[in-house]
Amino acid sequence: MKFLHISDLHIGKRVNEFSMIEDQKYILRQIKEIALEKQVDAVMIAGDIYDKPVPSAEAVQLFDQFLTGLADCGKKVFAVSGNHDSAERIAFGAQLMSSREVYVSPVYDGEVRCVTCQDAYGELCIWLLPFIRPAVVRHAWRNRMDDVETVETYQDALQFVVSHMPVDASKRNILVAHQFVTGASRCESEEVSVGGLDQIGAEVFDVFDYVALGHIHSPQHIERETLRYCGTPLKYSFSEAEQKKSVVVMEIKEKGDIFIEKVPLKPLRDLRKIRGTYMELMSKDFYEGTETDDYLQITLTDEEDVPDGMAKLRTVYPNLMQLVYDNSRTRQSRQVEVTEHVEQKSEMELFEEFYEIQNNQPMSEEQQDFVRELMEELVH
Repeated sequence: MKFLHISDLHIGKRVNEFSMIEDQKYILRQIKEIALEKQVDAVMIAGDIYDKPVPSAEAVQLFDQFLTGLADCGKKVFAVSGNHDSAERIAFGAQLMSSREVYVSPVYDGEVRCVTCQDAYGELCIWLLPFIRPAVVRHAWRNRMDDVETVETYQDALQFVVSHMPVDASKRNILVAHQFVTGASRCESEEVSVGGLDQIGAEVFDVFDYVALGHIHSPQHIERETLRYCGTPLKYSFSEAEQKKSVVVMEIKEKGDIFIEKVPLKPLRDLRKIRGTYMELMSKDFYEGTETDDYLQITLTDEEDVPDGMAKLRTVYPNLMQLVYDNSRTRQSRQVEVTEHVEQKSEMELFEEFYEIQNNQPMSEEQQDFVRELMEELVH
């Protein structure tokens, strides 16, 4: 069988207050086209379908259209809920959707849903494991096993869950899951647990032939090619600006024979960084022929702030998300000592100290003259 592995759609997400819904519509249509072009049998969605536990109506409608489109094309779907999702809402209608071969993870109650398929090489087991927390495991098993109270960490939880799954290692087994495996590199747009408490060792998943992971936004594999994060289909933070987003096509034949291909995605609008002085960036020679509609972080290297810089830059770059400065003022970390005898300082001296703290440089003579005149006016 041939599978398309995607995850972390975060449908309904806003990045720097910009709605990504149009970009998500575009990329989901592209993913469907790849599924058709590559003639995959099924699509695996490894969690964080939505960006919020209670998604907007628009987000729900978009995911509904995506699932319906795949089902209409005869593609199976295997989906699990992630930490951003409500497991109960994702599981709603799961039995009904099964009739269209759309399989969704139920709320974890001690059992992990397994869907078996048949191909030329025999039986293939696809396990659907929603995002698991230690408290969820303890709650599900408290009345059945005494040793569940020893489950305190995410590592404990996943080891406990996997050890109680009736996995037949002689068969081919695929796991769709949403967890943080130790060694994976993270991005700013991900939800991080303090101290890395959510980390899980890769060895927990040794019994599975392929592990379709979600949760980490950067595409990567951990320890083996078949323990893999596909990453987000879109860039959701500027820490991802240099990444090339893709989906994973995985073909499994007989046990141990797995082929993996990464298929690149092209977004409606890229998310990238540019830098220079205000005059350089506003020069037609600089931006002509570039995608000025992209989502941008602009770094200005001017020594002085540009008044209404964001608004002025948006006349050329309408989707400017962030404006930052990189100059001697922002690079230095000088600190000015504050005297204990503040009352002995004049207003001018105090203002000069304040200016130097704020800007990491002393006031010019012109600025001093201006402030001095202003203070005299205020006093009078």
